[in-house]
Amino acid sequence: MTVANQKGGVGKTTTAVNLAAALSMHDQRVLVMDLDPQGNASTALATEHRSGMPSVYQVLVDDMPLSQIVNPVPDMPNLYCAPATLDLAGAEIELVPMVGRETRLRRALAAFDAMEFDYILIDCPPSLGLLTVNAMTAAQEVLIPIQCEYYALEGLTQLMQNVELVRAHLNQTLAVSTILLTMYDGRTRLASQVAEEVRSHFGDTVLDAVIPRSVRVSEAPSYGQSVMTYDPGSSGALAYMGAAKEIAYRAAALADA
Repeated sequence: MTVANQKGGVGKTTTAVNLAAALSMHDQRVLVMDLDPQGNASTALATEHRSGMPSVYQVLVDDMPLSQIVNPVPDMPNLYCAPATLDLAGAEIELVPMVGRETRLRRALAAFDAMEFDYILIDCPPSLGLLTVNAMTAAQEVLIPIQCEYYALEGLTQLMQNVELVRAHLNQTLAVSTILLTMYDGRTRLASQVAEEVRSHFGDTVLDAVIPRSVRVSEAPSYGQSVMTYDPGSSGALAYMGAAKEIAYRAAALADA
């Protein structure tokens, strides 16, 4: 599942990390693949990602096997991370002349024993460049976090067009399966209006769970943790746990169908 939205600050990394942590706490084996050069998901999962060390960059550019960079997350038995380093910032340019540049991540995943994981979540950079295209080409589903604020739906049309292009030319199985409302402030009328608009536009694709604005969610990464372990009783942790359960139920219903 690719977590994507070209808008910055909508909660992509926070969503990828906390959903992964919540799923892993329910005995699901989960891999978080950090595809953002900023490496924020790697930081939140206490995974070392200094420049020059083996990371997703070497997998994409040098064909390093994915198994060589996957690390277990400390104190989270079912959670693993494939880290990103700043080197990844140059990958957008270095990939341009390469043959099959859009499918390099898919090939790396195909050669990797992904069967040992129940979920693989790919955290994308806030852009629609080659890294995001690689993520969409490698994934079966797209999860879009949408902030409950003004301009929330701006840019979504372009993101949807990109998903359609990837589906048409590179990955026929790709689908926008999940939309998650983030940064919801129940005190404002605007937040409920945006939530209403998103639900009327995207229907059942939108999860019932809504992620509130939460200080605890913002604090957790600075301690190298997800909010699930940092403060499991906080509103943010409970909301992400609810979202993870919905995603798991949907996956189970799909499997039964």
